[in-house]
Amino acid sequence: MKGKGGPVDRRSSARWRLLVLCAFSFGIGMLFTDRFWTAPDTSSHTMSQRWRQEQELQLVSEDCNTKRHGEDKDIMGEVTKTHEAIQSLDKSISTLQMELAAKRSTLELLRSSGSPVTSETNQPRKKAFVVIGVNTAFSSRKRRDSVRETWMPQGEKLQQLEEQKGIVIRFTIGHSATSNSILDKAIDSEDAQHHDFLRLDHVEGYHELSAKTKIFFSTAVGIWDADFYVKVDDDVHECLPLPLLGINRNQELILAA
Repeated sequence: MKGKGGPVDRRSSARWRLLVLCAFSFGIGMLFTDRFWTAPDTSSHTMSQRWRQEQELQLVSEDCNTKRHGEDKDIMGEVTKTHEAIQSLDKSISTLQMELAAKRSTLELLRSSGSPVTSETNQPRKKAFVVIGVNTAFSSRKRRDSVRETWMPQGEKLQQLEEQKGIVIRFTIGHSATSNSILDKAIDSEDAQHHDFLRLDHVEGYHELSAKTKIFFSTAVGIWDADFYVKVDDDVHECLPLPLLGINRNQELILAA
């Protein structure tokens, strides 16, 4: 039995060893295949994704730079327009100051020489502390009523303010292009009711506001001998400190509400 079984056992053992060796070799082969073949594919895919992301970021960056450049141009354009408007306003103010200074110098010379100082209507100039011209238009009736209901006194109070404190307040307006038109008659009727207008020798128009302002100052200087001349618009509802206008604190609270 030993003589017959010995070779068979050796052959069986050799077969098992061969099977184990094959299985081990197959496992080693699979391990090396995963490491050396799969890794390059993953790396290539990662590089492709990075390249795409870089391209997308570059496109977004270029788009942002283009938009920013356009916005910068718009901002610079607005800044330039604002600067030009400020320069134009400064020139207008300087011109007005020069005209007022010349007007006052002429009046002072006449006064020092003993000549009677009169306005263009040959009437003596009225002494005042401040003359406030509220610029208005034909279509601004609601604004004028709002000003009258807030800080501008009416009727006898307006007259007392002028006589007692030297504060003169008038709505300033010219006339229409058509003589004695419906617009002019409406202002005449409103003035007859409130007595708070200063009519200017000026044709009303939106593009003539600078000329209207100059005419107001020259007209005011010719009528009143004041320390100050002020021009405001009819959409301003806080012109002077309310106590200066003779309005007490309770009234101020009511107006503020």
